Amino acid sequence: MRLIIPGRFGLETKKINQKLDNRSKTLEYLQPGTKLEGRYKIHSTVGRGGMGAVYRAQDLRFKVEKIVAVKEMINQATDPEIQKTIVEGFEREANILATVSHPAIPTIYDYFTLGSRSYLVMEFVEGDNLEIKLQQRRAPFTEEEVIAWGIALCDVLDYLHNHEPEPIIFRDIKPANVMITHRNQVRLVDFGIAKTFQLGSKGTMIGTEGYSPPEQYRGEASPAVDIYALGATLHHLLTNQDPRTEPPFTFDERPIRQTNPNVSVAMETIVNTALMYNPPDRFEDAATMRKALIALAQKTGLLEEEISVAQATQLFQDQSHSPIWTFTCEDEIRGTPNYAGGVIYIGSYDHNMYALEADNGKFIWKYAANGGIVSKPAIYDNKVYFGSVDQYVHAISCRGGKKVWVQSTEGAIYSSPAIAEGHLFIGSDDEYLHVLNLIAGREAWRVNLGSRVRSSPIIAKDAVYIGCESGEIQSYDFSGNIRWRTPAKRAVTATPHFQDNVIYITSLDGLLYAIDAKSGWVIWRFRMEGGSISTPTTNENHVYVGSSDNTFYCINTKSAKKVWTFETDNQVNSSPVYYKGAVYFCNVDGMVYSLHAASGRLRWKYQAEGQITGSPIIVDDVLFVGASDNKVYALPV
Repeated sequence: MRLIIPGRFGLETKKINQKLDNRSKTLEYLQPGTKLEGRYKIHSTVGRGGMGAVYRAQDLRFKVEKIVAVKEMINQATDPEIQKTIVEGFEREANILATVSHPAIPTIYDYFTLGSRSYLVMEFVEGDNLEIKLQQRRAPFTEEEVIAWGIALCDVLDYLHNHEPEPIIFRDIKPANVMITHRNQVRLVDFGIAKTFQLGSKGTMIGTEGYSPPEQYRGEASPAVDIYALGATLHHLLTNQDPRTEPPFTFDERPIRQTNPNVSVAMETIVNTALMYNPPDRFEDAATMRKALIALAQKTGLLEEEISVAQATQLFQDQSHSPIWTFTCEDEIRGTPNYAGGVIYIGSYDHNMYALEADNGKFIWKYAANGGIVSKPAIYDNKVYFGSVDQYVHAISCRGGKKVWVQSTEGAIYSSPAIAEGHLFIGSDDEYLHVLNLIAGREAWRVNLGSRVRSSPIIAKDAVYIGCESGEIQSYDFSGNIRWRTPAKRAVTATPHFQDNVIYITSLDGLLYAIDAKSGWVIWRFRMEGGSISTPTTNENHVYVGSSDNTFYCINTKSAKKVWTFETDNQVNSSPVYYKGAVYFCNVDGMVYSLHAASGRLRWKYQAEGQITGSPIIVDDVLFVGASDNKVYALPV
């Protein structure tokens, strides 16, 4: 693999490349099974070049399978000066990577030399670079995608340019050096020609033709070099015009909107500013360019307007989505957890309600019912309340998991309790909405809804709202008197959602209903392609919900028009959560998704080891969810 990539200019570069190009075919690459230093076992070759290769390998020092990338440099040069240049470039990359710490920069683990071969061991990045993605796509990327990547790249450049003790100039921003992981996260790779910046110094004429600014041809390197190259990269992504095939510095002769009229004038202006011929005419620094991109993202709806620059940057930064912790129950988890006082409470089909420390997943206690627990627990006054398939409502102590009281119904309970005015409200398969006194568990009143009640009640504006399997949404006052009934065409098992005096609820008839909370009149209906048991959530003028048609929807609450959709590979039965400008949900195949709430663009996704039929909750930037693999997951958002 070349440290000096084909196409980089300068007499020294051409001299090295000419001598090494003919050698690449005769290089002996490492074979699968080879062990380096007795520690790194080669699995496969993922990239080859004129000076070596990059391998996927396993670090055998760990008991778990830890996959790493091993970057190899084979020094075949016979000219001592060229040998020295190659080694210096490789060592420079190792030393720079050893001093940086940023989510968009791969972590270096080790560095060593074996004879004429030098090796860097670093984080393995799953994904493709943007050059490969362009080749596969054969068309420009959307403005939204490019804005997101641009913000992330500005953030990492801002970090490098302000690095202590000395700023770092990357000197080779281009699509081939920007990796996009399978979770749509940005990684900046190949620091082979990056260098620390010293004012007034000059260096080798090195870079990539087409992406490099005029001053780089003169051997000058400053932060403005990276800003120009980033502008050239964004121009390439928005037009699919490779600048290496065009005369240098001719971007003004190839306007972005002339090739891609879908790009906004504002975006074209940002890119053109980065591409100005004279460095002082470009953005002052990467942080200023980032602010311009964020402002555009907020204006176009890619980001919520109220999000700060720091929050917006965080949304586009790379994040690790390995679980913070997992906890294994004795059977499937089909329901939704709850949180109170630093503790996660969650039921399992092993008949137990578990209490776990939210910070680390450590077991606190478990309480055994006589049937599986799907019901999401309610926590109030140091007690946990939930229903079970054993037909009982249980009240237990938060502190020790000891029984306080139980109250029977005549059917299995899949509904989750709501608490208000000293009473607990919960549905049952015995067709009743039960209302129990919190202190003793005695029944205050109940009403027959006419069919099984697997919807969970909500309390809003001194009224109770709930659905039932006969296909009705019903509302009662606190004395059990009916306020209204609104029919759907099929069963309603989702939980109602209340906002601004409107009830939002789905049905197996494939409709999302917006219902006036006071009168029960249907304000509007939105048709999906499949039935839904997903409970909607809202933020301002948007309502978010999933469907059995494998689609997640964002609907405008005023117009009842679709804003965007996101396709998954299985049913979305999970109820979504809105949190800090993003929306989170799960689907039946065990995938956890995070999308930008305004645009529906994927932020990240995580694959659990089992199906997910419950819903996530989010507390203090951590998402908690259970799955049919018996595990509770805590994931960073």
